[in-house]
Amino acid sequence: MPDMKKSVYIETTIPSYATAKTSRDIVIAHRQALTKIFWENERQKYDLCISDYVIDECGRGDPEAAKRRLDLIAGIPLLPETERTVSLAHGYFDILDITERVMTDCFHLAVCVDSGIDYLLSWNYTHLGHRSYGKVYMYNYQRGLKTPDLLTPEMFMDLMQERNI
Repeated sequence: MPDMKKSVYIETTIPSYATAKTSRDIVIAHRQALTKIFWENERQKYDLCISDYVIDECGRGDPEAAKRRLDLIAGIPLLPETERTVSLAHGYFDILDITERVMTDCFHLAVCVDSGIDYLLSWNYTHLGHRSYGKVYMYNYQRGLKTPDLLTPEMFMDLMQERNI
């Protein structure tokens, strides 16, 4: 039986970095370059998915930039929002103690968990960083839920290379 492709949820920062004009900030420019490498050379190896939350966020802001982001993700399968997704997102919101302004991060995660996704790819570690993700793992573990690994494109490509995937 052939190996099944790993499932990878593409959070909004991925199309944002992949389509943005190269930044003068060296750290951001490096992230942009790594994201483009993933997009151009690696993404075909995996089952990519997004949600309506990604489409909504990609469509915001400058119309030309929004078009580039939306064009990039066109055709990527959409994960559904379910009652369970909404319930999970509210549970994450409660345990992470974050502002309502960034609750969409909880929905990105909830869609992944509800759909059994292997990896959540993001550059946004502000609200779902290492410390808070530990709370998410514990929350999901207590409910018998699989938690996707939250990785940057750089970490993801390194991990896949180590595992020879």
